[in-house]
Amino acid sequence: MAKLIDGRAIAEKVYVDLRREIAELKSKGVTPGLAVILVGHNPASRTYVRSKDKMCRELGLHSVKLELPDSTTQAELLSRVAEFNRDSNIHGILVQSPPPEHIDEAAIVRALDPNKDVDCFHPENVAKLVLDDPSGFVPCTPLGVQRLLLESNIEIRGAHVVVLGRSMIVGKPVALLLMQKNKNGNATVTVVHSRSRDLAQITRSADVIVAAIGRAEFLRADHVREGAVVIDVGINRVEDAARERGYRLVGDVAFEEVSKKAGAITPVPGGVGPMTIAMLMANTVKAARQSMGKPM
Repeated sequence: MAKLIDGRAIAEKVYVDLRREIAELKSKGVTPGLAVILVGHNPASRTYVRSKDKMCRELGLHSVKLELPDSTTQAELLSRVAEFNRDSNIHGILVQSPPPEHIDEAAIVRALDPNKDVDCFHPENVAKLVLDDPSGFVPCTPLGVQRLLLESNIEIRGAHVVVLGRSMIVGKPVALLLMQKNKNGNATVTVVHSRSRDLAQITRSADVIVAAIGRAEFLRADHVREGAVVIDVGINRVEDAARERGYRLVGDVAFEEVSKKAGAITPVPGGVGPMTIAMLMANTVKAARQSMGKPM
């Protein structure tokens, strides 16, 4: 049976370090501030935003949660972003994705001050990730994946990592992050997706698999070699009439069968999810530090 990688426990270790950093910043008159903008009434987004706001308050960060109606126009949203760009008490800005269909999300991202773009979607931060520039921000979920591997003493250097999925949210940035030429990278990375030929043959060659394809229980036991490490980024609702709420949460990995074959695996929930929020807090603290002219 695979070793369970506990994302909640590792996130708590991150918070111990962050509390120390936050106290140091506050002693110098700076309270890291995060503004989260939510447009519309997507239930999953509202839950996620509440979790972010709660953690900000637990850590003693300045937190602003702005909830706007579905009818909010592009111009109105851009105006709100501009206000937070100018606000010296706000160091990180996050516009919760996805917005309503009439909002041009790419234009909103480009309007963010890249120095406050703690989700790393602004083109300037994407470029810094490609260039290994540490002054930029790394997307929260990929950064959380890397931290999970490091804290679990899983060797990344020289390992063959197969990333299943090619999104700008997880797949591409996690591949870039793990192949960086530094002590936390140096992996040999292969990116595969739903149209890859001989996909199972490729994933079976991996020391580490990062599953982020967005399909419930897509990765099966025959995709995984004995002893491989499996990081499940997915979170999907599957109908389940036997449960009171009518559904269950599953990842992109068929956990029951893969966990019998893998060497280590993250659960869903309780794996990557807690780390995503922890890394958002870490990016916000980093933004506050850099606003003072201090390096990462």
